[in-house]
Amino acid sequence: MELTDELKTLFIETAGTLKGSDRRVFMAHVVKLLGKGGQRCAEKELGWNRRTIRKGMHELESGIRCVDYYAGRGRKRAEEHLPHLLDDMKAILDEQSQTDPTFKTTRLFTRLSAAEVRRQLIAQKGYTDDELPCEETIRVKINALGYKLKSVQKSQPKKKIPETDAIFEQLDKLHKEAEQDETILRVSMDTKAVVLIGPFSRKGKTRVIIRAADHDFKPDAKLTPFGILLPQYNEVYVYFTASRVTSDFIVDCLWDFWMTVRTRFRHVRTLLINQDNGPENHSRRTQFMKRITEFVDEFQVRIQLAHYPPYHSKYNPIERVWGILEQHWNGSLLDTEQTVLSFVETMAWHGRHPIVQLVERLYHTGVSLTQKAMAELEKRFERLPGLEKWFVRISPFPVSQ
Repeated sequence: MELTDELKTLFIETAGTLKGSDRRVFMAHVVKLLGKGGQRCAEKELGWNRRTIRKGMHELESGIRCVDYYAGRGRKRAEEHLPHLLDDMKAILDEQSQTDPTFKTTRLFTRLSAAEVRRQLIAQKGYTDDELPCEETIRVKINALGYKLKSVQKSQPKKKIPETDAIFEQLDKLHKEAEQDETILRVSMDTKAVVLIGPFSRKGKTRVIIRAADHDFKPDAKLTPFGILLPQYNEVYVYFTASRVTSDFIVDCLWDFWMTVRTRFRHVRTLLINQDNGPENHSRRTQFMKRITEFVDEFQVRIQLAHYPPYHSKYNPIERVWGILEQHWNGSLLDTEQTVLSFVETMAWHGRHPIVQLVERLYHTGVSLTQKAMAELEKRFERLPGLEKWFVRISPFPVSQ
């Protein structure tokens, strides 16, 4: 039997109108009409599955019809019906999550329960109560995404100031504005603990047999990493210094970062900078505020400083990068500067490797402005009433024509 285009169309359309056993038996009749090699021909020309054809041949020859038990296959996953569900859950959870303070695991601790996540999906993301799965299903999916619902004792903040809740509310508001406004670029910055260069044990595990010192004797050198993360793009930039981490070093890193990416972000008018309220970068640090203001005027971009409250810096997204880094170099010996840099370069953050740079400039501590100079500079700052220390906006002076 020769399969013409008209016959192909007829067979495919007819099979499409039938269901279950009737469809399989019809396919078996067609295959028998095609003769020797009919199954191969039907698979190639008609797109029919051979397993389905064989089942239909068995039904045709035996006269026994197979009853399909579709209900036994179970329901499809919720994310198949709601393709953006997991991404929306992550967006809600990330705002209220912190990394493991010990950096020994990549686990995230979140303050939100499954019930609260479900309520936020309805309130923020526009889902309806009927289309969302139940709380238990939400809980299972939260765990599958790598979040832990309850904090362990070590991850709980040691203290809480009266302004903590208000600070987090303002942070949440600014982060949502950044997500919805393409002219705002969110930047997360922080410094990791000093890395000692030498044959020191890091108490990790490695498949390579090595010998390490069980005490931190005088190191050969010290490197301090400073990280810049773009949470919306999963891009990481890491700067190392053997000098002190000062206000000048922090702003120099920010300066270099912006020089690297500004051609891609020409549409950006505001940089939303998340950081902790450390001694070298808080909003009362005169040299830091002076350098940030110079940055604003140089690049004609507004900066919104948004600090996390004390003892809550682990909520800063860049902290999660440090957790991944600790897991990456694990028990390996960091005995040279190049070894440290190479480990960071090969680390993967959401499938992307960081941009790594060693800053060789020497930085001096104790650089500050006079009270008079700072008072003059203070006129440029827009501090949020009630949270003046945590949220500061700096706008550029217009460039004279």
